[in-house]
Amino acid sequence: MMELSNLKAQHVIRGRIAQIIGERKTEIFYQSWRDNAVTRADIDAMAKWGFNSVRLPMHWNLFIKDTPGKAAKGGIVWNEEGFRRVDALISWLKANDMVLILDLHAAPGGQGHDIAISDRNPRKPSLWDSPEDQRKMIALWSEIARRYKDEPTIAGYDLLNEPNWGFQDKTDKGGCRETGNEPLRDLYERTIHAIRAIDANHMLIIEGNCWGNNYAGLLPVADRNTTLSFHKYWTPTTQESIEPFLRLREQYDMPLWNGESGENNNGWYARAVALQEKNGIGWAWWPLKKIGAGNPLEIEAGAGYRRLSAYLRGEGEKPPAKAAFAALMQLAADSRFDRNVHHRDVVDVLLGTSHRDKTTPLQAQ
Repeated sequence: MMELSNLKAQHVIRGRIAQIIGERKTEIFYQSWRDNAVTRADIDAMAKWGFNSVRLPMHWNLFIKDTPGKAAKGGIVWNEEGFRRVDALISWLKANDMVLILDLHAAPGGQGHDIAISDRNPRKPSLWDSPEDQRKMIALWSEIARRYKDEPTIAGYDLLNEPNWGFQDKTDKGGCRETGNEPLRDLYERTIHAIRAIDANHMLIIEGNCWGNNYAGLLPVADRNTTLSFHKYWTPTTQESIEPFLRLREQYDMPLWNGESGENNNGWYARAVALQEKNGIGWAWWPLKKIGAGNPLEIEAGAGYRRLSAYLRGEGEKPPAKAAFAALMQLAADSRFDRNVHHRDVVDVLLGTSHRDKTTPLQAQ
């Protein structure tokens, strides 16, 4: 997203930034980024293009204040910022007759070895090693259910993004060889039970291990209003590539949704969308915008941020704190819709027809 993939975890990126500009200014930058990166204008544009839903990736620390020991004692302090931002998004979506899927993208403790996704700190217990963090996750979904049980703009709750963990074999970092998935199934069952004690209305979405692709041991699910979600990246766009998920849909009589796909080129996008629509599979794209092409919207990074990011990657000199802060605030401003580069060809490939036979090279696939 910020061209800092070598740093991987969000907390590492934030920590490195704070070393340069200090914690107070780092918080100012992050607030400005969140204020600008998604606004009413983005949602209005998505509706105009033809999208009918938004999947919101949520980091637990925007909803729960980090107070170690609180969950173990039965108490949690809610961070209202996350809920305020959900409320604002709901109002924008409602005005456009769109719906929202809430996605717990980074769970307390972190749900996988792929720390770029879960923001897991390897020096601390993972979600799977910490009963307290599991209680936090369940409590968060319970609070979401309490606040939004009667909100029709919310279509569903995506309970845990891309778990990737070897429970039976610790060398199986992604959980792709897992045959039991017992801890994941147990956590899903407890979370579903807690939600259904409050909210009987909203669809629940579960993702398998191995980045949402390994459902061994997870099915059937007792709750009938539950959807299976898989993610599709960098794989062939053939019928065979989705047959395992189609079989699960048929066997367990459950809806099937591709909750994430993208990060490729227009030719691949066209084939992936056609494949899914041919098979009656709904889909969401990742992401709406970032630094770099290949998405509907592109954030153009200025020279100041290029110098800062080079330093953070270990490829350049450290900029002065004042220059670094100015560069970050410029980046936050440039993340706003009216300053983005609009890639209509990507939109047309996903939702139209005029560019589906053309490609924009990004990565061979």
